[in-house]
Amino acid sequence: MSGRSRYPEIDLLRGIAIVMMIIFHSIFDLTFFRIVPFDISGGFWRYFAYATASLFLLVVGISLTISHARAVSHLHGRALVKKFLIRGAGIFCCGLLVTVATWWYLQEGFVIFGILHLIGVTIMLSPLFFRFRTWNAVIGIFFIVLGWILATVPGPMGLLVFGIHPLTFWSVDYTPVFPWMGLVLIGMAAGEFTYPGGERRWVLPELPSRAIAPLTFLGRHSLVIYLVHQPLILLLMYLATGAPVI
Repeated sequence: MSGRSRYPEIDLLRGIAIVMMIIFHSIFDLTFFRIVPFDISGGFWRYFAYATASLFLLVVGISLTISHARAVSHLHGRALVKKFLIRGAGIFCCGLLVTVATWWYLQEGFVIFGILHLIGVTIMLSPLFFRFRTWNAVIGIFFIVLGWILATVPGPMGLLVFGIHPLTFWSVDYTPVFPWMGLVLIGMAAGEFTYPGGERRWVLPELPSRAIAPLTFLGRHSLVIYLVHQPLILLLMYLATGAPVI
């Protein structure tokens, strides 16, 4: 969406998710490099990580619905599908950059199929689901339930994308299609209900632009921030503590 046609509340939500992500990754890095111990395997910080990823993916779904509703006014058939294939492929390639970077930096536990990979795949698959409109909420719940079931089933690395993996597998970011694509589908259903035809259903109170400007800025540039925030966190940790993190 162009700057004029953006909805500030969506950029605000995405910006909040960015801040939550930066906080959690900072906590994760402090623990991973044994600088300050936090319990990130359970309790508050584990649920905080789930809430962060969930908010991101819900907003992805809402944004997809708005984008599709506006695109159908001038694109049809293969051209419409191509739009989402190209966009999704671009984000998936950004995910591959994360894979290469984490493999080079971490070796063990590197990202094979993280949140950017998932978002890219979901965008490419989204033309299959737009037709279901608000019924995507039901499909999304099915994805989530199936994901919980598949998480208990060990299997080969070839099924990693779907949530099945060897018992010894671990990654610093693992976001398989089941259950996580279910949240995007629920977001698509929410977008269909709250922004029918790409237009906001209700008039919202005007948000104080100066107060929310930092968060909406982050929301408008979320992909770039996602790609650069970890190296910056590591650099700041090194400068602050001298710990061997880079």
